[in-house]
Amino acid sequence: MHHTTINDIQLISIPKIHDPRGNLSVIEGSVLPYAIERVYYLYDVPSDAARGGHAHKEQLECLVALSGSFSVLLDDGSAQKTVVLNKPNQGLLIPTGMWRSLDDFSSGAVCLVLSSGRFDEADYIRDYADFLAVKGR
Repeated sequence: MHHTTINDIQLISIPKIHDPRGNLSVIEGSVLPYAIERVYYLYDVPSDAARGGHAHKEQLECLVALSGSFSVLLDDGSAQKTVVLNKPNQGLLIPTGMWRSLDDFSSGAVCLVLSSGRFDEADYIRDYADFLAVKGR
């Protein structure tokens, strides 16, 4: 697994086309540093619930708050950082080897996830102690 740190996390701007009829954002070409292999979204998450709670060995992910807001706690095994996502034209690019947990979902929040790989259970690290061991902590 890559030796990523909190410093490798990126907030990216998603192009927004202004129009009096409503805004349009587009994710294509060079917006992401990888080809999208899987798209999924989280919604109807109770405000007291948490999602995530894992890391990926190889997959990259970009999270976008399409509606509402939520917090993303990121952990590289040594340092932690919380990012609040609340703009549909902003994405959080999460590198491999980064533990993530999502919480504080507002009413009506929708989290879009753009992944570099298809679902593969072997790519997940779901136990935090295992994550720390892989990171050499």
